[in-house]
Parts: sequence; C-alpha cells; structure tokens
Amino acid sequence: MELFDTATVLTRVLTSGVVMSIEKSDRELPGLERLLTKRTGRARAALFNSRTGALHGALAGQGLGHGDTVSVPHTDRESLAFLAWLGLTTETTETGGTTEPGGTPAYDYVELTQENADRLPELAAHATAPVLVVDLTGLGFGPAAAVLTDSADVWARAERLKIFGAYDLRTMWTQEEADADLVPGVQFNYRLSPLVAACARMALTHAVRPAATSGAHS
Repeated sequence: MELFDTATVLTRVLTSGVVMSIEKSDRELPGLERLLTKRTGRARAALFNSRTGALHGALAGQGLGHGDTVSVPHTDRESLAFLAWLGLTTETTETGGTTEPGGTPAYDYVELTQENADRLPELAAHATAPVLVVDLTGLGFGPAAAVLTDSADVWARAERLKIFGAYDLRTMWTQEEADADLVPGVQFNYRLSPLVAACARMALTHAVRPAATSGAHS
C-alpha cells in the first residue's frame, strides 16, 4: 500500500476518535471481518492481534484445549511452543499433499504478504479443515490474524476467548451474561486495534493481481 493511502487511512481512524476495539461505534473491525468472509467464502470471522492468538481461538473454538492431541499444519517452532504452553500435544501434517500419521489438521493456515494478498480467495479455496486461520501480519501493519469458519459455535467460542470480544461488548454495559455456557475459564487480551484493521483492510482491497501483458514486442 502506498504511503499516501496509509496516511489517509490512519487520519480517518484517528479523526473518528475510535481507536479502541471496545467502542460500540467502531466500523473498522466489522469492515475487515466482512472483507475476509467475502474473500474466503466463510460465513464468520473472528479477529485477533497475533497469529498465536488466532491459533488459540481456532482450537478453543472447536473445544480443544489442555490435555488434547491435535493435528496441525506444518508450522514454525514458536507456534508449536505456544500450543505446548497451552497444554496441547501436536502432530504436524503436510498441507497440499499426503497427510502424516497425525491425520486431517484441525485448521488450515494461510500466511498473507504484500506479494500474495491478491491470491487469498484461491488459497482459501484449497482449505478443507473446519477452521481457516489467516495471518495478516505480513501485510506490514503489525501482528494481526483472523479465524474464519462456517460454524456459529466455533466462532462464538473463539470470540469469547477475547477480552472485550463481541460477546463482552453486548454485556459490558448491562453486566448481564448473555451466554453463560460460553464463558471461558480465562480470557486473553487478543483484541485487534481498529488502526491495524483499517490498514489491513485497505491493503487487501488494493491487492489486485497485475493484468497479464499481451501483444507483440518490438
């Protein structure tokens, strides 16, 4: 994204005065969620402020946690260490080919960069797991990721993992818990900033595959 576009987005968000994800009037986070669901073909999106947070949400959303053994796509050492810290035993699989003994992964994983952002629909089309994790960090605006799913239950549990996620915003003003069964034992500060969301959305909006050149060359 050009510096002018970045400055325009940042100015718009800062001028709005809505720079925290707990504001009811925020439009940047829902805007990024809508764009991601449209590009990936998934019904729901939960945004996180880190890749590891999204991995946590993807697994917790499926009811997987401490003491469980899960198959995960081939991933980096830091992510595996984080999942081990959560008390999960992981078995890695190879995506796009024959799976290892770990079997079908619990989630699919796509890492976006400025170079491949235009290919998100194509990359998402190859995902077969119930949850798709999209890492937006490579777009260049700070740690950010999303959990995409067609399951309302998976989405609800992933959202509920976040302090001041969608469910907290519904109840924080009334102090009345809407879905007591969804309340996790511990919540995490996985909230994504509207500033980062706005820049990531602009980068994805501008990610258009270059037109192929044609015609004779002199």
